[in-house]
Amino acid sequence: MIRRHAERHRTDTIGWLRASVLGANDGIVSTACLVLGVAAAQGTHHAVLVAGTAGLVAGAMSMAAGEYVSVHSQADTEQADLDRECSELRIDSPGEHRELAAIYVGRGLDPGLAKQVADQLMAHDALGAHSRDELGISEALRARPLQAALASAGSFSVGAVLPLVVVVVAPHDTLLVAVSATSLVFLALLGGVAARVGGAGVRVGAIRVLLWGALAMAVTAAIGAVFGSVG
Repeated sequence: MIRRHAERHRTDTIGWLRASVLGANDGIVSTACLVLGVAAAQGTHHAVLVAGTAGLVAGAMSMAAGEYVSVHSQADTEQADLDRECSELRIDSPGEHRELAAIYVGRGLDPGLAKQVADQLMAHDALGAHSRDELGISEALRARPLQAALASAGSFSVGAVLPLVVVVVAPHDTLLVAVSATSLVFLALLGGVAARVGGAGVRVGAIRVLLWGALAMAVTAAIGAVFGSVG
């Protein structure tokens, strides 16, 4: 009896990891930018906190809705392809055998072995073989709309809470510096952790997120300062 070797790959987590990192990054950047803009425009401490809280709620709902719709569209496309493949298997099974064998030949198998592999895989799970090797759809990479939506909303909320906590505890006259500095630290940590989990370089991941976050906050604070001076 052949034992199946249980091995987890990073691609098994790519769906939720992408949604979580995107949500947390957006939560930190958008909320920090919002409170910095209001603070730079000479808003009161209460106004800054209200704006940040409203941004958290609105952003989390927007992330969840957007991610759900986007990923659901992908899931609908995958299902349409699978339905069409089912129909083709019913109508022209020999042709589908040849098509699958040709895929394996293209990957380097000789024609005889490719035919044997195609025959055995189709006897075991014809749709699974075609969805995986012809359509590129695997169970690990299947679109999961609800999971993506919840991950995005939850991670956005976690990210957005971080600058809001700083707003609550920091004195009003130090808000700009405190929120900017702590948010950049949060972004660097997030980028490093995401890169680590995804198997990429930690330093590169941290710097990439840090630079874009710093640019967004600088632009927003500058615009807020302009409006504050005009008002």
